Amino acid sequence: MTDSHAGSAETQSRARYLLDGRRVTLTDLLGAGLLSEGEHLSFVRPRMGEKHEATVTSRGWIRLADGEEFRSPSKAALAAVGYGAFDGWSAWQVDDGRFLTQLRQELLDRAAEEADPSEPDEQRQTSLSPSERHTRLKKARESAEAGSPFTLSVQELLGWWGATGRGLVNEQIEADLANHSLVTSPEFDKVPLTATVHLVKAAEEDTEDVALTGSPVTVPVPAGQSEEEESRETGLTVGTLPSALGGVISVKPTATFEEVITLMVLHDFSQLPVLAGPHNLRGTVSWKSIARARHADPGAHLSQAVVDARDVRYDHDLIDVLPTLAEHDFVLVRDQRNAIAGIVTAADVAQAYGDLAGHFLLIGEMDRRLRKVIAGAFALPEVTKLCDPKSERITSFGDMTVGDYKRVLENSELWEKLGWPLDRKVFIDRLDEIRRIRNNVMHFNSSDPLPKADVDKIRNLNKLLREYGE
Repeated sequence: MTDSHAGSAETQSRARYLLDGRRVTLTDLLGAGLLSEGEHLSFVRPRMGEKHEATVTSRGWIRLADGEEFRSPSKAALAAVGYGAFDGWSAWQVDDGRFLTQLRQELLDRAAEEADPSEPDEQRQTSLSPSERHTRLKKARESAEAGSPFTLSVQELLGWWGATGRGLVNEQIEADLANHSLVTSPEFDKVPLTATVHLVKAAEEDTEDVALTGSPVTVPVPAGQSEEEESRETGLTVGTLPSALGGVISVKPTATFEEVITLMVLHDFSQLPVLAGPHNLRGTVSWKSIARARHADPGAHLSQAVVDARDVRYDHDLIDVLPTLAEHDFVLVRDQRNAIAGIVTAADVAQAYGDLAGHFLLIGEMDRRLRKVIAGAFALPEVTKLCDPKSERITSFGDMTVGDYKRVLENSELWEKLGWPLDRKVFIDRLDEIRRIRNNVMHFNSSDPLPKADVDKIRNLNKLLREYGE
């Protein structure tokens, strides 16, 4: 009985390991008997009249005909062809005609059957177990292959993993999507939480994005990335600002001054983009450019008031755009299809960074007030006894962390010394919640603004500390 139970637990642990945020490798396929050492692989490109061959090594790498070895199927495909970007799992196939992606799917399906479907993801307290998430992602891939990709908001996508903000969870999401040859379009970590994304197939070859109607939709594997690459940066991008992809009011090159002025007054705009189509940016007109054109020629046409405009892609790092914003006050933003989709102004950026700074200030106030309460009520030896028995880390109250504050205040004897008419357990539970929020912010685990509910928790704790801690 014991051995059977242990074997079952080991099987479920291995299944969860494969399903819960880890990229499947060829080594996993070898271990499951779905590939074997020396197995022949081929990568056929019929349109190019090419066929590339390789074998699987004992350590689960792909050896090309010239002897080069690669752990990543995508890098092996790129090296074999010499250019382009490929989803190597959909490129290489074994002799019976099955592609590596099909073998990977078989392994994941086995894991889903072995996993306990009722087991929740305790780390993020999601209602979806890893096996349930696998089923949903499998359906998403089938829909993408049929040309009807799943469409949902970034917030809804994060909910599949039980997250409310991006950051550390990004790596798990990217891994789970990659295991099903899926990516989001646009990239989920480079747009606002409210933005809509599509779950589409990663391209088998380097192709341009196409409209999300008609035939199956694919997008390229990001240049220079493969399924075993390290995680990407999670800093602010232009697209994370709400206005970046929020649409843009524009005029055609044939518009009149009267049309332009009316739109600018009605919307309180300082400028308007001039577009000859969603992708064809001719420039912008502004109050300044209109005044200059009419001053030089009272009978001027709109074309004489059009000036150059700066445009960037939505996935561009926001910090790199700051010099341009300082000089021009705004940039136009192109989406994943290279269409002009929004505008970002210097005021938008100031608000975004202001929100982040506000979070740091709130957390800083909380830290100072907790330290003041503890330093005013207890002797340092009482604190070090609980938090640092060897007195190696805490030599003053200024060395304490929020975790240390929690350890001190959850001690019933010290809590009684405070004399607060408050429930210790309720207070400690809230402090522990805020400790996790604080760590995410201070360790830059997420580029997203704090949800209002989290901000309110910190504000309310500071209010309590101001009332009882003085």
